[in-house]
Formats: sequence, structure tokens, C-alpha cells
Amino acid sequence: VQLVESGGGLVQVGNSLRLSCAASGLIFGNYDFTWFRQAPGKAREFVAAINWNSVGRSYADSVKDRFTISREDAKNTVFLQMNNLKPEDTAVYVCAAGAATRVQLGQYTYWGQGTQVTVSS
Repeated sequence: VQLVESGGGLVQVGNSLRLSCAASGLIFGNYDFTWFRQAPGKAREFVAAINWNSVGRSYADSVKDRFTISREDAKNTVFLQMNNLKPEDTAVYVCAAGAATRVQLGQYTYWGQGTQVTVSS
């Protein structure tokens, strides 16, 4: 199983990026997905989550109304659209996958390597 993130980069404040998490080797529709991020010297934090049928979505307060999580099952890919980026959004963004029952317990089976997002002011 592989989760491969892409789409990160260096952008200026107020700009947008769309991150992708491409999954392989698993039955995509059986899994919930979550985006986390980790800034230098800080703990990993939850960003956004989407459940297996896209009905359930949740966001950290710090990104609500700016970020949108979505999934395209035909492409085995989860997306994170990030708008109005701020310097505090600078971090490595990582996606994780798990079955719903495990995700509810904060447990994830698969993790990606991450993609760097840097927002300059």
C-alpha cells in the first residue's frame, strides 16, 4: 500500500494550493482519509478528514472556511484545496488512511511521506 502526496510548494500569502494524496494497493472506498500537518518544532496536528462516502467531513478551526477536503474514488485520490494561505499554514502535510472504526479511535493504518507547503509573507 502506498499513499503519495503531491502539490506542495512555495506560495505567497493569500494564494492557493491543491494537495493530492494518491492511494494504491488498497480498496480505496473502504477507507476514511485525514490530512495532518507538522510545522518545524511543533507537534503534528489534524487539518481535515473525509469519510468513505464523502458525507462526513471535518476541519480544524484554523482552516475552516479556507480549506476543502474531497475525494475522487475513480482516481483513488484525496484532495485538499487550500485557499487564502497564511504563513502559519507552513508545514509538511501528510495524508493518512484508516477504516472508519479505527479512525474513530484515532488509529490510522497507512501514512504518506508528506509534501512541504511554505507560505511566504
